[in-house]
Amino acid sequence: MDSPYSPLEFALLNDWQHELPLVSAPFAEIGRKHGVDEAAVLNALKRLSARGAVSRVGAVFAPWRIGVSTLAAMAVPSERLEQVAAIVSARREVNHNYEREHRCNLWFVATARDEGLLAAALDGIAAAADLPVMSLPLVEQYHIDLGFDLCDAAKARGTAGETRREPLRPEEQRLAAVLEPGLRLVPQPYATAADHAGIDEEQAIAHLRRWLADGIVKRLGVVVHHRELGYKANAMVVFDVPDADAASVGARLAAEPGVTLCYRRRRHAQWPYNVYCMVHGRTRDEVAPTIQRLGKIVGGTHEVLFSTRRFKQRGARYFDGT
Repeated sequence: MDSPYSPLEFALLNDWQHELPLVSAPFAEIGRKHGVDEAAVLNALKRLSARGAVSRVGAVFAPWRIGVSTLAAMAVPSERLEQVAAIVSARREVNHNYEREHRCNLWFVATARDEGLLAAALDGIAAAADLPVMSLPLVEQYHIDLGFDLCDAAKARGTAGETRREPLRPEEQRLAAVLEPGLRLVPQPYATAADHAGIDEEQAIAHLRRWLADGIVKRLGVVVHHRELGYKANAMVVFDVPDADAASVGARLAAEPGVTLCYRRRRHAQWPYNVYCMVHGRTRDEVAPTIQRLGKIVGGTHEVLFSTRRFKQRGARYFDGT
């Protein structure tokens, strides 16, 4: 396919969203696989970051494994949308914040170390905006990760996962806090992260290896900005499924080509839906057949909420102060 990126840049974007080498010099290892030196890899990643194609390089922590998170929504008068979106985005707990086509038009994800801090963040947003916040916490995951195959969006990569919390020891919390914004684009990024966490490189790599094996870290690699890569048709499809059937229906939806995320969330008094699918594509026409197919599989009541504006997108923050 035609690409605005060099072969090396495209390979970094497409092939290294998972399995960043857990060795002292990972970028040199990547370079060897592509016939270039370490500097070429680092410079390419820095260019991609500057262009907005790369959000960060590093660990994607699984929701609910080391902290708590929720999807939240607000019904904001159109004339106040930018003001309220700025209030939401200013909170360090918020990592994603989007406008969607619906009466509930502002949707964001908030994370925190524990339930008390998360509730305080949502209460603070509601008070500052003078509007109610609807919280829809995760119950069960069927397909989650958001790794994109840039040659074929239908092959978006991900796995199911559990929501069992695993408290981290103090040194692990320090390392997680360093990793949350992403690895430094330097020759020995694990050593740099370890130094900031007050441990040695061997310990940092061992923690990451275990976290990956246990599913605490969903993936380690290049995290892309899907909109900058042309995936601008982002639809959240929500279904009202009997709770007893949610797992079986969710597993079936998760297996459908074109579904990038699928999970169950707690219902709300003003929101009857419990099963969610995310569908990403370059155009609405491209994703329409997938949405129609999902509707036929489930039947009954569902709604489609396309995102129209991104106010904030970054990695989750559970432990650091930014």
